[in-house]
Amino acid sequence: MGRDGATWRDQRSQAAAGQVRRLAERQAAETAQARRLIAGFLEAAANAGIEPVPLYARGWGDRGRYRTGLRGWYLRLNESSAIDTEGNFYVMTVPPGLRSRLYGARPEASDPPLVLGKGARDGESIDLAEALENTLERARKA
Repeated sequence: MGRDGATWRDQRSQAAAGQVRRLAERQAAETAQARRLIAGFLEAAANAGIEPVPLYARGWGDRGRYRTGLRGWYLRLNESSAIDTEGNFYVMTVPPGLRSRLYGARPEASDPPLVLGKGARDGESIDLAEALENTLERARKA
């Protein structure tokens, strides 16, 4: 391979690294925005006296419901995502199994998205801001 091939390969590597960097920056900005929305929700819930509830996780394929030891609020009616009292975001599905049934499950906290269910079928995704507002409204009516 000649020098031209090496130059082309270097240019492609630099371009790919730039794309990865821009994607990471965009994801970090979206996560920061989502965390600000969640912080606003926590403040609004505290001001309104809306108490957190025990959070349960579901097994993949909706097989079983497991204790988690977490308290917080579900963001969707199907209880597939939630935030805890410290503002951590969780996808509330875990591997089903006897261990989870006996000892409870511990879903992993993850970076909150700005759109819940992004890439899902039509009608299954919802903006985080809207989900948080819906959660507040449901809690106020309860």
